[in-house]
Amino acid sequence: MKPAAFLFDLDGTLIDSEMLWTRAIVDWLSDRGQHTTPEVLAPLVFGHSWLDIHAAIHSEYPGLERTTAVADAGTLRPYYLRLATDPARMVVQGSVAFFKKVAHLAPCVIVSGSPHDDVMAAADLCGIAHLVKFVLGAEEYGRGKPAPDGFLQAASMLDVDASECVVVEDSTAGVAAGRAAGMRVIGLDRNSVVPQNFSGCEWLVHDLSEIDVAAVFGE
Repeated sequence: MKPAAFLFDLDGTLIDSEMLWTRAIVDWLSDRGQHTTPEVLAPLVFGHSWLDIHAAIHSEYPGLERTTAVADAGTLRPYYLRLATDPARMVVQGSVAFFKKVAHLAPCVIVSGSPHDDVMAAADLCGIAHLVKFVLGAEEYGRGKPAPDGFLQAASMLDVDASECVVVEDSTAGVAAGRAAGMRVIGLDRNSVVPQNFSGCEWLVHDLSEIDVAAVFGE
């Protein structure tokens, strides 16, 4: 098939950031008198948008002061930056190499549950900002994954048929969102911390370098 577009997830797919965010939230909660562990919190974080994570945290830890997702993102970010001491090591090299290859075949978009500015910073870190058609952060579309809203909005903005798009995802929620959008999905199974469900994926790999781009998608 020759895709009309490739729609990439970010966290866990292009950069290995989800456990760092999980640990950052654990520390952030602890400083606010709410104690948990990364193992307990990880299922709330992996594969979900910041808006949904924020809602889940306030539901699970009602003792937290009620603040907005934007405000909490601002106070959380320094905790994350203290842990992300070597950003270059977070880049998933096989995924970035795949992105660079397919960007010559069709428009590439990043549809993420992270805020827009964080997505753009990550694209710069990966060295692909100049190849990204546009990004959609959590605040720029409706419901987060597993709802298909972000992927469908991306297809609409590109003026392409959803059925001709390929989604690249590493999580249960992301795969479900791609399938719900009527798109073909590449499942990237590289997470041993919180096992994910890749049912319905057209392709399933542990590293995107396993895919022969020319043979599968043409040149």
